Amino acid sequence: MKNILVIGAAGQIGSELVPYLRNIYGESHVVATLHSTKNPDLMNAGPFEILDATDANALAAVVRKYNIDTIFNLVAVLSAKGEADPYLSWRINMGVHFNALEIAREIKGAVFTPSSIGAFGPTTPLDNTPQDTIMRPTTIYGVSKVASELLADYYHLRFGVDARGLRYPGIISYVTLPGGGTTDYAVEIYYKALEEGKYTCNLPAGTYLDMMYMPDALRAAVELMEADPSKLIHRNCFNVTAMSFDPETIAAEIRKHIPDFALDYNVDPVKKAIADSWPNYMDDSAATKEWGWKPEYNLEAMTADMLEKLRARK
Repeated sequence: MKNILVIGAAGQIGSELVPYLRNIYGESHVVATLHSTKNPDLMNAGPFEILDATDANALAAVVRKYNIDTIFNLVAVLSAKGEADPYLSWRINMGVHFNALEIAREIKGAVFTPSSIGAFGPTTPLDNTPQDTIMRPTTIYGVSKVASELLADYYHLRFGVDARGLRYPGIISYVTLPGGGTTDYAVEIYYKALEEGKYTCNLPAGTYLDMMYMPDALRAAVELMEADPSKLIHRNCFNVTAMSFDPETIAAEIRKHIPDFALDYNVDPVKKAIADSWPNYMDDSAATKEWGWKPEYNLEAMTADMLEKLRARK
């Protein structure tokens, strides 16, 4: 039985991954770490620790306390926020990643660290972006993600650490609010559609980006970590995606449920520049071939579920 530590458990992915993992492996086998006491739901639902994961000694102490063998490192300063403070983004994104890999080396454990479409750049092929391709990102978030992929590969090759990861697209969820990413509009639009019947988008029409619904994102992480390591050629990181759309496409799908929904634009030049440097859609055939990846949600199914779940929360 695995003993799992989730670093960054209060974030967009972590807040849903923790209960998902506990449902699979058992409540007592999944420890959530939080940076503060502001998330009572996670604190009351199972074992947790208040932790600054940039402190390697504190992180190692938690790993020893719970006999951890698998770390899910979800700590990250996202793309738009990272541009506001590049130093902080690098210190957190790379510092925590290094600590997790070094501790995994010591305990002979496994580490999952998500990468992102942000690891690509304007010279990357935008359509059907290959698994192995040029990666020259133009944001500090992207630079840190490329570096984290390479560092994880190094720790696997040099020390035998079972380091694995996914290049996530934008992730859409009805549970947690956006956290400063360029793809956040695709979450906000559903909230505003129900609350106000309209939305002002900060990316222009025609901006296509890869996206994925949270249930698929959670399942992909677990399936990768459970995959036969002898079949994994690419460990850090696999392209995974489920759908690609622009603001007009998602608005048209929402209008099937809310006919009067209105979309207009107030383009953020920083976010537009970031989005323009990212793929329109990725080739995730390596994930399909090496560990059987297949998404379950497309835009139509996700939109119906998002609106249903958000209505139920009112």
